[in-house]
Amino acid sequence: MTAGIAAHYSASARDGAMSMMQGTARACIVRLIDRRTGAAHRINGTPLTLYTRRPAEAAAELLQGRDPALWEARVELIDPQVPR
Repeated sequence: MTAGIAAHYSASARDGAMSMMQGTARACIVRLIDRRTGAAHRINGTPLTLYTRRPAEAAAELLQGRDPALWEARVELIDPQVPR
């Protein structure tokens, strides 16, 4: 993960993403968060959510062209043991 992308992750998401980048290919959820409200970005009322095994790439896509002072990408590991 590059330093530029890492700066956009929240601390817990960064730690989880870093462990995934080092060999654990667990699935995760990546969301675009508005720093002003703390809420997920929505499209037609539905939160923008990406499911991926490559969180750095997904975060980079979500943050492309956006002001990092206003937006962040949050990564949540998907635990296969917990039903959703």
